[in-house]
Amino acid sequence: MLVKRNRQRHPFHLVDPSPWPFVGSFAAFGLTFGGVMYMHNYSGGWTLFVTGFLSILFVMYGWWRDIIREGTFEGQHTFVVQQGLRMGMLLFIVSEIMFFFAFFWAFFDASIKPAISIGGVWPPNGLEILNPWAVPLLNTVILLSSGCTVTWAHHAIVAGAKRSAVIGLVLTIVLAVAFTALQVLEYVEAPFSIADGVYGSTFFMATGFHGFHVFIGTCFLTVCLVRLLKNHFTREHHFGFEAAAWYWHFVDVVWLFLFVTIYWWGS
Repeated sequence: MLVKRNRQRHPFHLVDPSPWPFVGSFAAFGLTFGGVMYMHNYSGGWTLFVTGFLSILFVMYGWWRDIIREGTFEGQHTFVVQQGLRMGMLLFIVSEIMFFFAFFWAFFDASIKPAISIGGVWPPNGLEILNPWAVPLLNTVILLSSGCTVTWAHHAIVAGAKRSAVIGLVLTIVLAVAFTALQVLEYVEAPFSIADGVYGSTFFMATGFHGFHVFIGTCFLTVCLVRLLKNHFTREHHFGFEAAAWYWHFVDVVWLFLFVTIYWWGS
């Protein structure tokens, strides 16, 4: 009888063929294209947007499932692989910084030298703006508090204190949901829309995409909570949680810039 032997003589993980990059690219295209169609009142735009959004959730579930299986049950995430994953996560966060840099550039380009067509002043004439010391300040406190609780959970995992880690992670998720709920309330009650000139477009694009990142981070942390309850993390091997914590701190920092520039200085 022939026995298949593993002749791998290196610490790297040769990933099996996966459908998720292919499916994910179509899902992202549908989400983006559908969103643009919806904003321009094309028929079918909302349907395409929702389909792309649900498809991305499906891809997130399938891709994370495969990575969890490879790292937790197959032991594929050696020290060298973990170093590569850390570098990949850092490069991903850098790319996200560049993403938000474009929105800040658009905001400062419009606000530092306002066009004559909007009255030569910022905010534009006749536009009622949000009070930065109301919901935006409360959301700042909530998001910074969530950064503290996720750090608490991280230190608890390193210390081997599972119960404390669970409490810290649950509090983080609760604060994240509260932040999203308040931002939705703020959008509903906002006295302007994305169609109200350059102020509305820059405001809703920057804060809206940040809100979407908060949603993604909340999903990330929820997966980590389930894994923590299933004892997937050890004191030495918990990069999945580290990646979520790094992402969440990135979301915190971006919100600080949004609050200081768009909400406070921009008002």
